[in-house]
Amino acid sequence: MIRPFSSLTFVSLVLAMLSMQHAAAEAPKTIGEIVRHDPAMDKLLPQDAKIEVLADGFDWSEGPVWVPSGAYLLFSDIPRNHIVKWKEGEGTSIFMERLGYTGKKPFAGPEPGTNGLMLDSEGRLVACCHGDRKVKRVEKDGSITVLAARYKGKRLNSPNDLVYHTSGNLYFTDPPYGLPQRENDPARELEWFGVYRLDPPQEGKKRGKLTLLTKEMTRPNGIALSPDEKTLYVAQSDPQAAIWKVFPVKEGGTLGESRLLNDATESVGKRPGLPDGMAVDQEGNIWATGPGGVYVFNPEGKLLGNLWTNERTANCTFGGDGSTLYITADMYLCRVKTNVKGAQYDRPPYAR
Repeated sequence: MIRPFSSLTFVSLVLAMLSMQHAAAEAPKTIGEIVRHDPAMDKLLPQDAKIEVLADGFDWSEGPVWVPSGAYLLFSDIPRNHIVKWKEGEGTSIFMERLGYTGKKPFAGPEPGTNGLMLDSEGRLVACCHGDRKVKRVEKDGSITVLAARYKGKRLNSPNDLVYHTSGNLYFTDPPYGLPQRENDPARELEWFGVYRLDPPQEGKKRGKLTLLTKEMTRPNGIALSPDEKTLYVAQSDPQAAIWKVFPVKEGGTLGESRLLNDATESVGKRPGLPDGMAVDQEGNIWATGPGGVYVFNPEGKLLGNLWTNERTANCTFGGDGSTLYITADMYLCRVKTNVKGAQYDRPPYAR
């Protein structure tokens, strides 16, 4: 004999089913997969880590930076010349328009907007501006200060990515990607694509001294510092030599002889994208975007794992309490929860 359901049991089952449906509806969208090549990766990521999609529909998302004072993320949508804001519980909104290119005529190329974004020690937004070919700072009152525009009288190509040293020195890369015709653009004035250091301005000066540190890289792109700031990492987005290089930072801020950190050239064409932006954690591991997603290297360059977005993955940064990795991947903004914190989270404006 089959025992009939009581009304209470039936109600409980219905509520349980509705609860399961609600939970499924609320489950975040995920993409790609996480591959662990070394046991050390298990210390960096929880076993249940996923690549969670926070927002999509962007033309080309780039340059993410976490703003601790407001607990939100900013990132560039380069073709639209927008800086986008994402905040938990609120989603995305336009934070700023027309900072990357301020010209009156329509921009002739595909990438007029800002690219890499960074906060200085006072929490002011500093941006690499493709269309205007400048590095700019947004002041607290909303006014704009140009930090770098020319090297020895010649216009920069299109500043791409940047990182601050605690000395106040700003390191940035200057490839051709913001020029309408890139390396063949007739408005190009420099013969190389360089890595530069911008010193803080001396008393009574508006701008600091700009120094060319190296022009050995064919397409310098993403840039980052080790936790002790004795090592500078630079990505090269050249399909013929898709690599990451390591430069020792000397006393006074100059660079020593470079060495190869890792080479992903064989993956070019097999997976979408090239070496691009990167972030470093407090243990010295490098989270570097490259063909197909994010590559996680230890300080010696050993590949520990991959966060495969299977998209052209542009950049990443640590945010939140410092242990969430935010990733810009083509049309997507994503995040991955980690077990480590970003290298700069013990310094202003992130340290509290």
